[in-house]
Amino acid sequence: MFRLIENVLGPAEITELKRIAAASDFVDGRVSNPNSRVKNNLQLHDQQAGDRAAQIMAHGLFQTPEFVDFAFPHQIAPPLMTRYEVGMGYGLHPDSALIPLHTGPLRSDLSCTLFINDPADYDGGALHLLLGTAELRFKGPPGSAIVYPSTTLHQVEPVTKGQRLVGITFIQSRVADTARRELLYDLNEVAALEGLTMAPENFTRLQTVQANLYRMWMNTP
Repeated sequence: MFRLIENVLGPAEITELKRIAAASDFVDGRVSNPNSRVKNNLQLHDQQAGDRAAQIMAHGLFQTPEFVDFAFPHQIAPPLMTRYEVGMGYGLHPDSALIPLHTGPLRSDLSCTLFINDPADYDGGALHLLLGTAELRFKGPPGSAIVYPSTTLHQVEPVTKGQRLVGITFIQSRVADTARRELLYDLNEVAALEGLTMAPENFTRLQTVQANLYRMWMNTP
């Protein structure tokens, strides 16, 4: 299951991220994955600017209830701003299982792309997800994010005009198993949407099921 979430970043945050990108140096994206044969993009290199951009994007995600409810985040990698110029793309790949961080490796359960500039600013550059025999393409509006299991084969199609500016991050969820995480999300949605109309005794039973599944499946720090 994937989730396209709008309004993760507001106009002020988008403007600030664009300002940071315009004023900062970018380097070959393979600096963070030197063995990749399919990666062809640029990533923000300036440490201070990168920290500020990561703070803005992470804050936006954790302040968005839809993201928190869907991902059950325990920890996320500092979001990294990346840029694709004409001719650049990222070939078909899954994401790494473990993301090295200063605090130790992060298990990537979910991957996330935050769209920073307007899709009208560039041609090509769609995020292309392969879900079984289905193929889905996304070019989200500024400030939106798409979250999907890190096991998903995906690619960024080559940019043919303009520039594509996005942030990427990886999430270690409190519920590692995708099927269990999706089941909990669906149960929580039902409880939120229908709970007040249920007979009290049935709502109590639903809450009991939710609590017991949390005990069985959720990792604690």
